Amino acid sequence: MNWDVIVSYLPLYKDGLLITLYTGWFGILISIVLGLVTALIVHFKVPVLKTIAKIYIEILRNTPLLIQLFFIYYGIPKLFGIVTDELTCGIVGLGLLGGAYMAETFRSGIEAVDHIILPQAVTYSVPAFVANLIFLLKETSVFSCISILELMFTAKDRIAVSSTTVESLFLVVVFYLIVLLPVSIIGSVVERRLRYASFGN
Repeated sequence: MNWDVIVSYLPLYKDGLLITLYTGWFGILISIVLGLVTALIVHFKVPVLKTIAKIYIEILRNTPLLIQLFFIYYGIPKLFGIVTDELTCGIVGLGLLGGAYMAETFRSGIEAVDHIILPQAVTYSVPAFVANLIFLLKETSVFSCISILELMFTAKDRIAVSSTTVESLFLVVVFYLIVLLPVSIIGSVVERRLRYASFGN
């Protein structure tokens, strides 16, 4: 492994990291809002909307993000004339996918308690919620397919240009760990504290 190459690539990966965080967290914010609204619609059995919500959940959870991004980026402009830039496409695609997963997470948390007691519902939802966060942040690696210059795009570009496969992949692993490990650790701490606050153990 050539450490000089790794050092020279750090600024490129830093830029890729910033784009990954930007698209990832904006997409996650959309997914949280969308997921909560969808979960409440399903839980309270809102007429018509419940059926739409369930169809949305099933379609989004059972199709790859790659296909969803292609549809948003290439299909929607052809069908409806609505053109989106790469970053908007990535954020919206991740938000829609995440919303379907978050909806099931929130619904499970709500239905895990006899009455909707917010602290307990949140406590039950935390493990799956954190797993969803990690899943969605990892899914940003698919954004390279529509030329968003995130971490995976940076690695593939360096490999193509300089044939530095080992160094490029090493850096992408390190940078994803920088993103994901804090989420995992913080999620575990929050889960323990919420459980203690709600159940005393």
